[in-house]
Amino acid sequence: MSTHLLGLIVALPLAGFLFNGILSTRLGGERLNETAVNLVACALPGVSFVLTLVCFMQLETSGKPLIEATYTWATIGGQGFEVGFWFDRLAAVMTLVVTGVGTLIHVYSTGYMHGDKSHARYFAYLNLFLFFMLLLVLGRSLLVMFVGWEGVGLASYLLIGFWFDDPAKAAAGKKAFITNRIGDAGFLIGMFLLWGAFGTLDMDAINAGFLGPKAPAVSASLVGLMLFIGACGKSAQIPLHVWLPDAMAGPTPVSALIHAATMVTAGIYLVARMSGIYSHAPEASMVVAAIGGATAFFAATIAVAQTDIKKVLAYSTVSQLGLMFVALGVGAYAVAIFHVVTHAFFKACLFLGSGSVIHALGGEQDIRKMGGLARRIPVTFVTFAVATTAIAGIPPLAGFFSKDEILWFAFASSQGGAAWLWALASAASLLTSFYMFRLLWLTFFGASRMTPEVEHHVHESPLSMTGVLVVLALLSAFGGFIPVVHYLEPMLPLPAVPESLHHLEGTLVIVAVVLAFGGLFAAAWFFAGTAQRAARVRETFAGVYRWLANKYYIDELYEAALGRPFTWLSDRVFLQLGDRTLIDGALHAMAASARRGAAAFGALQAGSLHRYALYAVVGVLAAVLWSLRHG
Repeated sequence: MSTHLLGLIVALPLAGFLFNGILSTRLGGERLNETAVNLVACALPGVSFVLTLVCFMQLETSGKPLIEATYTWATIGGQGFEVGFWFDRLAAVMTLVVTGVGTLIHVYSTGYMHGDKSHARYFAYLNLFLFFMLLLVLGRSLLVMFVGWEGVGLASYLLIGFWFDDPAKAAAGKKAFITNRIGDAGFLIGMFLLWGAFGTLDMDAINAGFLGPKAPAVSASLVGLMLFIGACGKSAQIPLHVWLPDAMAGPTPVSALIHAATMVTAGIYLVARMSGIYSHAPEASMVVAAIGGATAFFAATIAVAQTDIKKVLAYSTVSQLGLMFVALGVGAYAVAIFHVVTHAFFKACLFLGSGSVIHALGGEQDIRKMGGLARRIPVTFVTFAVATTAIAGIPPLAGFFSKDEILWFAFASSQGGAAWLWALASAASLLTSFYMFRLLWLTFFGASRMTPEVEHHVHESPLSMTGVLVVLALLSAFGGFIPVVHYLEPMLPLPAVPESLHHLEGTLVIVAVVLAFGGLFAAAWFFAGTAQRAARVRETFAGVYRWLANKYYIDELYEAALGRPFTWLSDRVFLQLGDRTLIDGALHAMAASARRGAAAFGALQAGSLHRYALYAVVGVLAAVLWSLRHG
């Protein structure tokens, strides 16, 4: 079914970027400028959300995907590359999340970034990010998706390093950008392989080709692995996970937008969108599930020992993305997207809640210097507690439903489910409950550990921030009742479960709930009062704690194995030997030869009449001698 709304959904945030980036700074008066920026930045994504709802209703009425061919980008060998958009059930769910949660984060930002000297630039980048994310989600072909894929990488670089006058923040932006380029190389190879096999990059045609009766002339496992490398970069899976925790250097709403609802879920969306490939690639799917399970547990262990409120949430995001990949790897694509939706709600609420805490404490992010905030900032506390309970998987909040589905299919799916995979995912879920309630306890309960200066500053955030927190907390509480899996099942069927395992489903649900409450009670027991029990455990296992607090020294390993050798190679070989010795040396030698030759010839024209007479006599004598010898 043809429509003209999809292009408008994508273009509206781009218009906001152009206005905020070009026109807003030319408006008169600082306050008028900020008001105009806020209005445009929030209104246009809001309109995109409304238009997405209209398209959703059209999709439900027609029952067929909405298609919009905007223009032909290029024609090569008679084959045209179109910039076209595709709106099916999967795209509908993702677009509603991106525009809905994205708009809420824009509104929150109006309070959080109030008074910042680069207010307009911030919202310009935020709108630009949303434009590229919508391009990624709605693009019909892998080529259009890849433009959005690279665009969100650019926009995230700009947003993570937004306060670029701080070298550490600028370095974090570069780290995210470069790490993602590694994954993008795999994405490109996968695209080349698919183009060679199909002669098209339209994702619906590629999926149909793999699901058709004739096998395509390309290995599904090879293509699946290449695309998964790209997904590992965007969705921060081992070994490309290192950029996401450092990306907390940007403003906190950026963390909520990029690391909760949008960019980091792009890898999940890619694998789900190309499910036709992975359904015929059991080896690649096994790798997806194994990497996801390992990342989920690995990141959860690190989160247990972090003391920066945003770093805890960052490693939590890495871990939750790992659980989503577990679901994808066992063929439960709709379940993975369900967790994308619920995760967008409670993780956005948690990140924005942490921003409210940081705002209240004048920039303090160390949870060891907090405590006793529950009564001081009650709206932030209640909403943060609801989102914490949701991510822990405690019923009946949203995280329980989606996480329980992941654990069930990790165990029982006929497409790769296994007891070890369930155990790994369950261990990650237990740790999630523990470290999240640890975070809640150290931040909001117990005696205050704040300095007098910080404690004097404590205040609740403005309505523009707390209002968004309330909305997200409600979605975190009731979002599990949204029938995402049922809605997506016609296009993303659930994997079969052997009859012999059905009787275990209730038992595994009970185990999941026990683990969630176990993490809660363990956190309360360890960190009650002055947290002396936790301190004794930390002293007893000081070596283990040091490894966890330092993230297993992965960054240091990468620096030693890659950073310093490549720095030496770049400096000593390419710069000193190649550039300065060979290239510059050759050019300098040529210049020196030219200077010496010019000096020699310049001596012939020194202006001396005696020398000129001598040259004439020598010339005449040479001519006479030559004629005598050859006459």
